[in-house]
Amino acid sequence: MKKITKEVYLKWYEDMLFWRKFEDKLAAVYIQQKVRGFLHLYNGQEAVLAGSLHAMDLTKDRMITAYRNHVQPIGMGVDPKRVMAELFGKVTGTSKGMGGSMHIFSKEHRFYGGHGIVGGQIPLGAGLAFADKYFKRDAVTLCYMGDGAVRQGSLHEAFNLAMLWQLPVVFICENNGYAMGTSVARTAHTTDIWKLGLGYEMPCGPVDGMDPAIVAKEVDKAVERARSGGGPTFLEMKTYRYRGHSMSDAQHYRTKEEVEEYKKIDPITQVKDVLLEKGYASEDEIKEMDKRVKDLVSECEKFAEESDFPPIQQLYDTVYEQEDYPFLQHKL
Repeated sequence: MKKITKEVYLKWYEDMLFWRKFEDKLAAVYIQQKVRGFLHLYNGQEAVLAGSLHAMDLTKDRMITAYRNHVQPIGMGVDPKRVMAELFGKVTGTSKGMGGSMHIFSKEHRFYGGHGIVGGQIPLGAGLAFADKYFKRDAVTLCYMGDGAVRQGSLHEAFNLAMLWQLPVVFICENNGYAMGTSVARTAHTTDIWKLGLGYEMPCGPVDGMDPAIVAKEVDKAVERARSGGGPTFLEMKTYRYRGHSMSDAQHYRTKEEVEEYKKIDPITQVKDVLLEKGYASEDEIKEMDKRVKDLVSECEKFAEESDFPPIQQLYDTVYEQEDYPFLQHKL
């Protein structure tokens, strides 16, 4: 695995803080109705993404996830201003304002969504891996899902074929405890989600999803296994979300005290503590990073605010084009 150095910890801190503040801004503008529809925020789960990115080869590996998907493409290299614009429904967004919060996508940066159907991305992740194996592209797909999605039959179908064909895919369950609003203990006999892999003899196990260093080590093992022809892995990331399932979630299923307890192991705070304890950064240097993050979030908001909404013509351009039907002139 690539070494976890001072530079890595500095990047983790600034990246995770930016992702957190980026989404805090989204929550604020959502209340102002500048972002519409559903909005599912990632606050608290940032270590899963930070650790995973460290283990990936971003020149060829792929990522696919569910609808809690705003910061993943940023981590993969997508311009955060374009992600913000997409959420505002502006033409400068990643999907020209047509996808919105739940459907961020970037083929260029190998981020394949953003899927609103619960568990719908699981067989698609296996399909991406199948294509890579078929075309001998030496790439690995990381396929993420929430703890609610593992109750879908599509997971079992995908697991079965992934093992049968030894596909280069890493399945990652981000278990934040409550799915939409129902605890894992109320939806299954066993609360050890990782054990679902045992039925397919798939390498599997639990991971502390609040520490990016631990995540990086476990994902690296899985990625290398997949890349070397060893087939898929299933990892259960034990994590927690500090906000509701979506912005409309009243969160009656948990107490404020429980949330505060989990904030004591906030992944951003854990990385900040490492920076200070190891002398990787001073308080003043951390304040400088905080300011850079704040300024970048402001730039993203300004870009989104000042961008135009899509023209009506775009509705026709994004459907399909037919050679013998010249009545709709496409511009894309």
